[in-house]
Amino acid sequence: MQAPIQTDVVIIGAGPCGLFQVFELGLLGISTHIVDALEAPGGQCTELYPDKPIYDIPAIPECSAQELIERLMTQIEPFGATFHLDQQLNTLQKLEDGSFHLATTAGKQFHAKAVVIAGGVGSFQAMPVRAEGAEQFIDSQIFYRIRDVEAHRGKDLIILGGGDSAFDWVVKLADIAKSLTLIHRTDKFRAAPATVEKMQALLAAGKMEFMIGNVTGLESKPTDSANTLDAILVTCPDKSIKRMSLDHLLVFFGLSPRLGPIEQWGLDFEKNQIPTDTEKFETNIDGIYAVGDINTYPGKKKLILSGFHEAALAAFAIKARLEPDKKVHLQYTTTSPIMHKRLHVETPKRTRKPV
Repeated sequence: MQAPIQTDVVIIGAGPCGLFQVFELGLLGISTHIVDALEAPGGQCTELYPDKPIYDIPAIPECSAQELIERLMTQIEPFGATFHLDQQLNTLQKLEDGSFHLATTAGKQFHAKAVVIAGGVGSFQAMPVRAEGAEQFIDSQIFYRIRDVEAHRGKDLIILGGGDSAFDWVVKLADIAKSLTLIHRTDKFRAAPATVEKMQALLAAGKMEFMIGNVTGLESKPTDSANTLDAILVTCPDKSIKRMSLDHLLVFFGLSPRLGPIEQWGLDFEKNQIPTDTEKFETNIDGIYAVGDINTYPGKKKLILSGFHEAALAAFAIKARLEPDKKVHLQYTTTSPIMHKRLHVETPKRTRKPV
């Protein structure tokens, strides 16, 4: 068994707030490792709405959710944070000296002086299609998320769902699919009205079809190496069953957030959120902090920019914890040579103003 990785802080969650936490800690000279259950950084921004526009990030009038993640990743490059993706922290033990021993589902171990939980509302698991035998086709013909748009070009596609993700992908895939059908259990949708209008325009133009029903069965045929999904069986409102052939089934029933092992760590919870103070954003366990949507306090607003503020104050609290005998000085990135060195930028030379 490998020795634990030594680090100042372990951050749980690589969404916007977790990434900005890396930045704020890095400015203070604090090393970090970041753990996330997803296969790539981004959290909800990447998994739920990568193409959605965001308008309330200071000094950025508009950017997509994915672009925000890319900018944050660029911003934290100087600090060399190490990412441990596609795994969860499943154990946390507080040691007698106040530090923490942590281990992940992939066997990684850490010894950290502080922990920041920036896990949003938990790890996400896709709501599955309820049809016998579906498991054997996942990521070959049944998809709960789209990693490569081109993999679906020229295919007969059926999309399930009535929310934003389903409608966003209808709009994006309509022009590259051989055929496209949207199936939902009702004609009442949860998607943004503007996106529903785009879908209805595609429907009117004959570029797609829509039907009401529920997938209740699958039909497959044997091939040389494995079974191939050939068709789905859809139960319609009148109880009739329609067989629909397809190449790919794209399922967007939503993602179910689950707190997972974090619930077993002795933390206080209020409706699946962790109470914190508003000075340090520390939990009931000293040395464990919570920022972003996972925390709660009087006046809490679930905004990315609020999470950024929380990350900044948590970073100063962690600095004071790591160096209790030293005063934590506030230094500005515009003028501090120390900040410039950590950011790998050149300190501007002072010039005298002309008399």
